[in-house]
Amino acid sequence: MAPNPTPARTDVSHRRIRPNAGRIRRTAAAAVAGLSAIALLSACSYGSKADDKPSAAAPAGSATGAKLSADTVKIGYFANLTHGTPLVGLQEGLFQKELGATQVKTQVFNAGPAEIEALNAGSIDIGWIGPSPAINGYTKSDGKSLKIIGGSASGGVKLVVNPEKVPSLDDLKGKKIATPQLGNTQDVALLNYLAGKGFKVDAASGAGDVSVVRTDNKVTPDAYKQGSIDGAWVPEPTASKLVSLGAKVLLNEKDVWPDKKFVITNIIVSQKFLKEHPDVVEAVLRGSVNTNAFIKANPDKAKADANEAIKKEAGNALEPAVLDPAWADIDFLDDPLASTLQSEADHAVTAGLLKKPNLNGIYDLTALNKVLGAQGRPAVADAGLGTR
Repeated sequence: MAPNPTPARTDVSHRRIRPNAGRIRRTAAAAVAGLSAIALLSACSYGSKADDKPSAAAPAGSATGAKLSADTVKIGYFANLTHGTPLVGLQEGLFQKELGATQVKTQVFNAGPAEIEALNAGSIDIGWIGPSPAINGYTKSDGKSLKIIGGSASGGVKLVVNPEKVPSLDDLKGKKIATPQLGNTQDVALLNYLAGKGFKVDAASGAGDVSVVRTDNKVTPDAYKQGSIDGAWVPEPTASKLVSLGAKVLLNEKDVWPDKKFVITNIIVSQKFLKEHPDVVEAVLRGSVNTNAFIKANPDKAKADANEAIKKEAGNALEPAVLDPAWADIDFLDDPLASTLQSEADHAVTAGLLKKPNLNGIYDLTALNKVLGAQGRPAVADAGLGTR
């Protein structure tokens, strides 16, 4: 989802995850060959599996004031626009302000599975991540690894196509439509949409009335230019990049959801860290809530902050023709939109990508609702999936 990275630089407190092409192929092939619910579920992510590499750029702000119960808190996120909350909040020092002398350390990822692995290993404590890997991480650990503690973003996903090849939604039959990865959140959304339109597609291979072509977001623009795909169901900024190449937005995913809202980024925490350091978790959530308020009050500055952070991590800033429409389509919010998480899991079951997961207890919104209440704001709901 992020632009192609430049060679990594060394910084012991800040690391990047980089993709490994061979491992990508092996992971996808294993998922297709196995066609088991567990194997396919393990492919749920926002990108491909990746390896640890060092990275540069430390977050803004310095650790001053009272220290909380932990010396440091290790935060993970992606260098893309749907993770605008950590990009902006770290750039503006809004998280460090709430954490006092507790130091923030960050790690940047390209893939949901890698971030879940890091959380399970204790390499990070708190992370911003998409719904599919959050569901995957929770269910594979029998509900013991993580909790979703807040929301971060909604929207920012579109079906964009070559207008000459696909003039309308009624012209999708026989076309090749890309998604980022087998079983990832956008892949599930496209399969569910196609099923609702009456198209038959084999979930594992992508073959059928419409060919679903799993393509890394970094490769999708070139695939579009070469004509090897006719369109793509992708997140921002890939969607706006395709539009800049002449593609047309055929459908905004917002339009298929009630109230035009669906979760695209959550905040997760390891259950161990939540139990041992609830004050630190609450401080991070205050930073997140304050950052989302900053984004709404200062949209242009926030957009510039996010783009500067992407430049530091990926080596290239997004051009205005891509950045502006992409940023405008993402809603930054504190509500995790819990009912849509259950719907996304149900869509994956319908598509045949996983067996019905037990999501009971996946949410713990206690700290978030405490933060919201202190600001005189109403509590957000867990859709019956919260800690009891």
